[in-house]
Amino acid sequence: MEALRNGGIIEDYSEDPRGHSCLILGFTKQGRPIHVVCALKDEFLVIVTAYEPTLNKWTSNFKSRRKM
Repeated sequence: MEALRNGGIIEDYSEDPRGHSCLILGFTKQGRPIHVVCALKDEFLVIVTAYEPTLNKWTSNFKSRRKM
């Protein structure tokens, strides 16, 4: 919940065949980065997944994917 409250959208998946969703980056009170993939529906928010991003897949600001 902390990550959603203070986070921001870093990727928008408007063309996802399962429905419009987005990736949010937020931080816990302890400064831990959290990624949340979610979709806004008419009356609720669907949390698809939440995870702690790693530096081997994300840049140091956790906003951009590393080129593999």
